Amino acid sequence: MVSVFIREAQLADTSTIIALIQELAVQSGEASPLTNEYVAVYLSSPGSYVLLAAEHDRVIGLLSYSVRPDLYHAGSSVLIEELIVRDSERNRSVGSALMSELLRRLESIGCAAFLSQTWPGG
Repeated sequence: MVSVFIREAQLADTSTIIALIQELAVQSGEASPLTNEYVAVYLSSPGSYVLLAAEHDRVIGLLSYSVRPDLYHAGSSVLIEELIVRDSERNRSVGSALMSELLRRLESIGCAAFLSQTWPGG
């Protein structure tokens, strides 16, 4: 397993977040309309989070997720929105490290349900 540091994204990470989202979009023949302003909105929205995987101060992966109440489970549910690992860093367990950190966080909040959204073609 690769030795990465997982941390929560901050507003100062905006350009890195946009670059990773664009890399995901390009792989699917798309372009994301993501802007600096929308990253700020997302990061300041209650229940919206971005985890970043870094190696030697270089961000190599991203996992975005949101936490919301779930009536059926009578508790919090989590939706994974994007999971991105730089193309050059794939097959090094970076995604697994991001997922492990997410699962640790979900356990600490007593998450009742876990959902994943997939990117078409990605």
